[in-house]
Amino acid sequence: MEVGSNLRAMAQAGREVEAIVSIRAAVRTAISKLEPGDSVAVAVSGGADSMALALATRLELNDASNSLHAVIIDHQLQPGSSDIANKVAGRLQKMGIDSVTIKKVDVEVTDGIEASARRARYRALSEFAKEKSIQVILLGHTRDDQAETVLLGLARGSGARSLSGMRRESEIYFRPLLEISREETLRACQEAGIEIWSDPHNEDERFLRVRVRKAISLLDENVGLRIRDSLARSADLLRDDADALDHLANEFFQGIDPSEIEVSELARLPRAIRTRVLRRAIYALGAPAGSLTAEHIAPVEALISDWHGQGESSLPGGVKVMRISGRLSLVRRG
Repeated sequence: MEVGSNLRAMAQAGREVEAIVSIRAAVRTAISKLEPGDSVAVAVSGGADSMALALATRLELNDASNSLHAVIIDHQLQPGSSDIANKVAGRLQKMGIDSVTIKKVDVEVTDGIEASARRARYRALSEFAKEKSIQVILLGHTRDDQAETVLLGLARGSGARSLSGMRRESEIYFRPLLEISREETLRACQEAGIEIWSDPHNEDERFLRVRVRKAISLLDENVGLRIRDSLARSADLLRDDADALDHLANEFFQGIDPSEIEVSELARLPRAIRTRVLRRAIYALGAPAGSLTAEHIAPVEALISDWHGQGESSLPGGVKVMRISGRLSLVRRG
């Protein structure tokens, strides 16, 4: 394998290979639960994060009984996206990954390009997993991505769950690199001689995540508190708290009809649990996943804690919430 030979030559010459070693260790931990015969896929964009992840996974599964696939999602949002996808596929094959699939998706922009592209991407990945009988899909999100996700959640006022960032494991999706920096993935690709693609969207300040990324860099430079590490650590702590509160809210939710909820029962709950129940009920009635913010929940919560005869609340997805005869009534219209 061309890339593997390059790494071995570097090691023999005494050159640094620490980045790929740490990434391999992270991947090794993530895939340690695999059963013999399980199939693994790496989602690859062509950037340093996903290419370093693909290389590390290829090296870790070199002698294993697990088949390895790579999948490239072509969002068709930029000129020449098909050519870029084909070039990335060629680089993966040179890396020694024989099974490479390019999936084209049509992104229906409904609530911004970023969110719409994300939904289309995960839908395509889910379809790919079914087509190829994939047990695990590895995603290349790094510690930098985690920090950006936490700061985005803070900016949107979406609550502790958003501030808890991305999970290391969520259904079939594993994120081995959440403790690895973007700098390390770039260095790993340089060490291995892997050509990477730089997405121009990553520098386009029309996108909120790009502006947040640059804000984090400014904080790092001017405050000097290693803000990325701090945000990632905070995410871990908040995730534990959010998981406990979600568990309590789910227990309550199992015993109610989400379309008709007794206000007196909700009023007895601590606010942190009550707002989680309200979110679940609104999503159950048809609000789009991830669409609710603190601004949406506040007037609904006020129907319980600050009732003075106010009217219905209109929410994403055509969901309406009103208080009638001591109950919260949730309906979907339109």
